[in-house]
Amino acid sequence: MTPQPDPVPGPRPATPLRFRGGLPAAALPIVVFVAGAAWLGFSGAPDERGLWPVLLAAIGVGLVLARRPADYGAAVIRGMSRPIVMLMVMAWLLAGVFSVLLRESGLVHALVWAGGELGVRGGGFVLLAFLIAVLFSTATGTSLGTILICAPLLYPAAGVLDAHPTLLIGAILAGATFGDNVSPVSDTTIASASSQRAPMGGVVRSRLRYALPAAAAAALVLLALGGADVPPGAAGAAASATAEALATASAGPAGQPGTLAGSPAALPMLLAPLATFLMLWGGRGLVESLFAGVASAVLVALVSDLVAFSELIHVDTDAFRAEGLILDGMESAVGIVVFTILLMGIVGAVQEAGILDRLVRDDGAASESPRRAELRIFGVTSAAVIVTTHSVMAILAVGDLVRKSGRRAGIGRFRRANLLDMTVCTYPFLFPFFIPTLLASSATGSGAAFGVPRVTALAAGLANPYSWALLAVIVAAILTGWGRTEQPTKKRRP
Repeated sequence: MTPQPDPVPGPRPATPLRFRGGLPAAALPIVVFVAGAAWLGFSGAPDERGLWPVLLAAIGVGLVLARRPADYGAAVIRGMSRPIVMLMVMAWLLAGVFSVLLRESGLVHALVWAGGELGVRGGGFVLLAFLIAVLFSTATGTSLGTILICAPLLYPAAGVLDAHPTLLIGAILAGATFGDNVSPVSDTTIASASSQRAPMGGVVRSRLRYALPAAAAAALVLLALGGADVPPGAAGAAASATAEALATASAGPAGQPGTLAGSPAALPMLLAPLATFLMLWGGRGLVESLFAGVASAVLVALVSDLVAFSELIHVDTDAFRAEGLILDGMESAVGIVVFTILLMGIVGAVQEAGILDRLVRDDGAASESPRRAELRIFGVTSAAVIVTTHSVMAILAVGDLVRKSGRRAGIGRFRRANLLDMTVCTYPFLFPFFIPTLLASSATGSGAAFGVPRVTALAAGLANPYSWALLAVIVAAILTGWGRTEQPTKKRRP
């Protein structure tokens, strides 16, 4: 008998998915995934491919516990096929090509040359990487785009410029987080302000009182601990092995002998990330901007004779296959692409189970004290971002609850928007089961050709001082009431 396919994915059904064991059983796939990701992270597994079996196991648990496995399978497919998922897949593929083109053209060697000429090394280079990522993310509003562009460009230079690789990727991740947190064109800033019906200008100005102290603390940590000879706690037992790897240099650009010290010949390749930056700054989409960056990289590399056309793509008649830098770049993105698709399938099924609906249910109770209401906002938003693994999705899920409960407690709209945004800009940039940390870990593969080791998603998140400082700022602000008086919402007349 031929197996029948799952129902054709379509709109979300009116009734939620039902599980043997109720909502706790519905949440079990996420628990399995988080536990597996944590185990791999603490085991030191650096490759996101290691999470594929964990994600498949989580989906299998959902199928076993669902009362109608076919409905669960259809929900997983609906989650995978969302436009946001396909957007990320396209971005990962283009970024993979972009990264390989910049590397093979010799741009990393040119940046090392520039760093040596300017005398920027160790913690100074790590701090510079943080500031570059801050500028990029604040101007463009995209944390993922910042990681995709900045990490492959800056991370490989760690070996020669005496920067600790773990803190270097942590600095890039921290800078990406800052822009996501404060940029007026960031999706989280827009979502948090609009959900609380607060003007964008006031939200950004009020948020700086929290973001700037966290950024200053992050900068001090990165400058003090960023040198390769100072092993940070995030590096753990691997610090000595990392230091030994840093002493290794590799050959120059593809097909050209040389050392990592390099020359300024490839500096014109900076026009390619600049093109991407300007398009993102001008409000263009991530895919469109990355495509322009790839096209610019190809053009500059060919005109400057840094890469031959045959290196971009050619046919290996002996192996009966196409090869080249473009294919190498796309293949390098396979790990994060498959991870993203599987993860969003699980998230889609969890949402259709009604867990978020139960989480954000508002019983309209009497007003709480401001501190208690803020703790509730922080807790609910934290739970939402962990369940959805997506910052904007979490804000949209709990926005109405936060606005209503916050108004009852007399909490101002700016304060509510800030609590929302700051909370979702912590966990995804800290824990090893979120896309930003996994993407940062994946990007450290760009250092392999230069003798710089890969960094796990767990280590990258632990080395992100901005998000840790921001988390401390949130808790301190709630417990002490610091900043709570900013334009409180007027209570409605009875």
